Parts: sequence; structure tokens; C-alpha cells
Amino acid sequence: MTNDKEPEPTARRGGWRTATETALYGPEGFYRSPEGPAGHFRTSVHASPLYAGAVALLLRRVDDALDHPDELAFVDMGAGRGELTEGVIAALPADVAARVRAYAVERAERPAGLDPRIEWRAAPPGGVTGLLFANEWLDNVPLDVVEVAADGTVRRVLVDTEGRETLGGPVEGADAEWLARWWPLAPEPGLRAEIGLPRDRAWAAAVATLARGVAVAVDYAHQRAARPPFGTLTGFAAGRGTTPVPDGSCDITAHVALDACALDGAAPLTQRAALGALGVSGARPPLSLASSDPAAYVRALTRAGEAAELTASGGLGDFGWLVQPVDLPPDAPLLVDVADHEEE
Repeated sequence: MTNDKEPEPTARRGGWRTATETALYGPEGFYRSPEGPAGHFRTSVHASPLYAGAVALLLRRVDDALDHPDELAFVDMGAGRGELTEGVIAALPADVAARVRAYAVERAERPAGLDPRIEWRAAPPGGVTGLLFANEWLDNVPLDVVEVAADGTVRRVLVDTEGRETLGGPVEGADAEWLARWWPLAPEPGLRAEIGLPRDRAWAAAVATLARGVAVAVDYAHQRAARPPFGTLTGFAAGRGTTPVPDGSCDITAHVALDACALDGAAPLTQRAALGALGVSGARPPLSLASSDPAAYVRALTRAGEAAELTASGGLGDFGWLVQPVDLPPDAPLLVDVADHEEE
């Protein structure tokens, strides 16, 4: 709930969307720091090379569905320091990698030592054919926060650079329409929501850069029937959650209403199901392997532990995947046996 105390006259005050844009991507923004996201929190990309291997397999299936074009694009949205892009290239067979044109899309400067085959860009290329993959990108697209005031009206939450909040004017226009459709709030003071319209538009724009292929968004997500009553805005720094303060000292993130982002033909599923359909399994290797080939048993056990982390209920396995084909046959075998993995 907001604090009614007025901020100091010298503190900047505006909506969370504007404040987050500066705090994350401004000249001194969090995502421009030398250590990058991996210095503060662990994503699926950092948890195991199995993740990049699964994305590489998905890229190969997209390649099959496209009938093996001369140039196959892999576009990594919100690429961090290029870890996923490098991992995908390394996991591809040589004949496929030779046709891949890899793009890492990130606002920070290109990191030193990055594979020279990777093109570093501030925005995705247009008119490409292949796979666009956005791992934990949409949760960092800045958006505004709203709160139900004492009189029952939904008002925009204003914040200063020290994180102190006050209520602004009522929400109107397209933002109000989005809330009514995707995150309706009861007239109970203190209830909060995040307006996901900027994310819907950002995702639609990213998908539109593909001439043919598949776009995938992976993120913390929630559905209309179970929106969190007080929103999900939070901060992360140095490996732990913290109060979101828009001064560049921490990540500022909020879970994504992926159902609102979905375009026609999109398939929503959990990461557990998606990775299962891409061959990532947390099943332990047979004990017989321990006696016949101890080293192989240890390697297989390590992979099983990493796979279990990527697919765990209550953790990374609950992430939402939004799979959006673009000008592909509806029966293209991109993620096979998904239903079986959803039941596991």
C-alpha cells in the first residue's frame, strides 16, 4: 500500500513505468552494470547448459519446419551478456550452426570476448526467418502500477527515486480498458495491479519481426483467473529479493500476464512441459551404470539434478512458455508430446 507522506521536493516523482525505464536502462541503470544480470540472480540460462541445449533442439525443429533455409536466425531477446546465444550455437551440429545467424538483443554494451559470430543489437532485426527466444525479457519491460484508493477509484501509483509512493490520478483510456479485460480490480482499497499493455505491445512488435518461424516468451507468469491481489512488483539485487527502489541499485521486475500477450495461434504451457518435450528429464540414471561406468554415472546424475532444477514444481518448472508460430503449418512438430509432460 502506498505511503501518503509527500516526497522531498528534490526527489523525482512519476509513474513506475517511467521510473523503471530510467532505473534499469538509463546511463547508470541496473542492466548497464559490468557484472550483468548473472551477478545478481540465477535464471534458467545460468542454471544449466541443458537449457541452451533444449533451445538449440527447438531451433533445429523450427529449421525442419522451415525446410532448412539458407539462413536461419536465432534472436535472443534480453540477452544479458550473451550466455544463451553462445550456448545455443555451441549445442548445434556444425551443419546447422553454419547456416545460423545469431542476434543478441540487449541495451547494454557488447561484452568483451563474445563469440564473433553473434551480432549484438539494441533492437531485433526485421524480416528474419527462424526462432526468436525471449527468456525473462518481458518481466523487465517497464509498466505502471495502479492501486484502488479509499474512494474505490483505481489510481496510478507514483514513486520517487527513493521508492516512496503516492497515489496519482485515476486510470483512463486504453490502460483502463486493459485492466477491465485482463486484470479487473474490485473496489477494495489497497488492491493493486500492473498494467501489462506495454508488454503486450512489446511482444507483438517482437513477433512482427519474424517473416516466418517461431517466437517464444518464457517468464514468471499468471493467468486472469488467478491474478495476485496486490500485484507482483519486486526488486532483486545480490542474489536476493528486495524492496523495489528505482535508483539503479536493483532489478525491478513483475510477473507477466502471458495470456494477455498471446496472439492468435499461440500455445501456452509450463516450462516443465516444454523442456520435457525437448528431452530434459530429471530422472535418475540406473544404478547399474554406477558399477559399469562410474564416471558416466556421475555425469548423468549431475545432468539429472540440473534437469530437476529446471523443471521443478514451485520453481523454474512453473515458468510460463508462450509459443507463437509465425506462418508455419499448424501441425509443425515443434514441441512433441507436450500433453504427456503436462500430466507428469
